[in-house]
Amino acid sequence: MTHYRRVGEVPSKRHVRVSAADGGYLHEELMGTAGFSGASSLLYHRHSPSAIVGAEAVDDDRGAFRLDHPLVPRHLRTTELPVGGDPVLGRHLLLANADVAISVVHADRPSGLYRNATGDELVYVHAGTATLETSFGPVDLGPGDYVVIPMSTTHRWRLNTPRLDLLVLEASGHVAPPARYLTERGQFREGAPFCERDLHGPETPPEPEQGPADVLVRHAGGLSRHCHAHHPFDVVGWDGTLYPYRFSIHDFEPIVGTIHQPPPVHQTFEGPGFVVCSFVPRLFDLHPDAIKVPYHHANVDSDEVLFYAAGDFMSRAGSGIAAGSISFHPAGFVHGPQPGSLEAAIVRERTDELAVMVDTFRRLEVAESGRQISAEDYPWTWAEGHVR
Repeated sequence: MTHYRRVGEVPSKRHVRVSAADGGYLHEELMGTAGFSGASSLLYHRHSPSAIVGAEAVDDDRGAFRLDHPLVPRHLRTTELPVGGDPVLGRHLLLANADVAISVVHADRPSGLYRNATGDELVYVHAGTATLETSFGPVDLGPGDYVVIPMSTTHRWRLNTPRLDLLVLEASGHVAPPARYLTERGQFREGAPFCERDLHGPETPPEPEQGPADVLVRHAGGLSRHCHAHHPFDVVGWDGTLYPYRFSIHDFEPIVGTIHQPPPVHQTFEGPGFVVCSFVPRLFDLHPDAIKVPYHHANVDSDEVLFYAAGDFMSRAGSGIAAGSISFHPAGFVHGPQPGSLEAAIVRERTDELAVMVDTFRRLEVAESGRQISAEDYPWTWAEGHVR
């Protein structure tokens, strides 16, 4: 994160004894990145966060995935995925490489306590509302919200609606706003499409809970379950620059020009080996002869994944793409607007769409669950008038 926050009871000095209400001392936890050299926060627990009384391996079958051969573009119809499960164990893995795993979940129940020790998670809320309960405190979420969950944050999902639809990115490292938006001291620059006021972290410590608690941990070896002697939500306060936060796609300020602007102007986050862009309603290009839809392009260094959240996806008209669809356009395939889209856009003055794009810089493999929901005719939808 780029700015400091202080929540709950925090002593005036770091690394000193702090008396607890029961006559003992609070237990200070430094949660930090890059060893002791990166962003960090200090959390103050009523009990030792290291006190575990059991550990066991948990089966972790995420299914097989492999590179496409032959190479084809794909339309993944995520609305066909089964409904059920929680936001952690109910994930349907669709695409993955060594840098990021991309999943969709249609959850209908809350999760247990979970901690991902392999990387940050970036989650986009497509439909429904929920509260992300964390050791830093709760964060309320609704449609259009991104939430960044730092690596090793203990958390759980509580649904506030019968169903919660999520797009989940599990990174192999850290996710942050693009470095080019920030000054050398970490403040958002003038001209960035969002700023600190748009980022919302926990405002209160977690509600304390008693007794032992199981925490599911994702780590380099798979999944393990730790039984903690005391509930991890025993934090009375914390401060620092590392914490979960939400950002609404509706707060992204689009950049427009006289001619079509390339996707980097929509960039919202960056992670190890990938970037995330937000496409929001905006004025179309102002030049009288502008090509208002994305021109044909070959991303020679990246695979492109686009999650269509809401609105009118004019450049994909006639392809079957709709809200909840994912298009996967791999490197080696030249892609662009569907037939007729360029002509239809001439009289339009603005877009009306919400979409999340993920560009990866290593090839993505397709999971078996992704193959099962792929539209068979999608690769040929640009060949107007031709039947394969």
